[in-house]
Amino acid sequence: MVSSFWGALGGGGIGFALGGPLGALIGAVAGHVLVDREGAPFAPAPRELIFTTGLVALSAKMARSDGVVTRDEIAAFRRIVKVPAEQQDRIEKLFDLAKQTSAGFEAYAAQIADAFKDERPLLEDVLDGLFLIAAADGAIHEAEHAYLRDVATIFGIAEADFARIEARHIRRADDPYLVLGATREMSDAELRKLYRRLVAETHPDREIARGLPEEAVAIATRRLAAINAAWDRIEKERGLGARLPEPA
Repeated sequence: MVSSFWGALGGGGIGFALGGPLGALIGAVAGHVLVDREGAPFAPAPRELIFTTGLVALSAKMARSDGVVTRDEIAAFRRIVKVPAEQQDRIEKLFDLAKQTSAGFEAYAAQIADAFKDERPLLEDVLDGLFLIAAADGAIHEAEHAYLRDVATIFGIAEADFARIEARHIRRADDPYLVLGATREMSDAELRKLYRRLVAETHPDREIARGLPEEAVAIATRRLAAINAAWDRIEKERGLGARLPEPA
């Protein structure tokens, strides 16, 4: 888990392992010294470190994009990025440093996009987390929405996929269909097949099996809940049977 790497910050320079603008951000908080972890100190950074560091940095930029950082946004950030209490101050120092300005998020987003270019679902996980931060105070403001769209563009997320992710956080008349990436023209059988596939692809157990950090698992759990809620609404609208059971 990524928390073990944060725990090493007092005696190890994780910024060196991570590199790029995210590594520089960590270095500004912890200072640059040799990495205290197994393996070569300058080997590629673990993906869970990139994921969590990137999510922290972009969350801070997200919270700052409308000019005001609210208590609700900070609380949402803490619900997503969970670390042991003794390491919380390091994460919050990183968050505070990154949130000082809304400038510079492009470099962080580009580094994350490059790191996960072969794992597109992880990029959606990050964007989902940012939407949760943006919606924490009850509304996604215009500046926040523009920020999210810019991050999605850097991630290479198509407009249709952005709309599908957005629908999990912003209610609209056709919200349940957007959440599933479906259309009202699809047959019941097509919708059931799509729902089954999305549940299988989104289930948090997959994130756990892949060794991803708690942040990714928490985001996947919320995403699955949104998918299930959308399917429930479609079932009621179409008079379908009970919801399909989730895979074990």
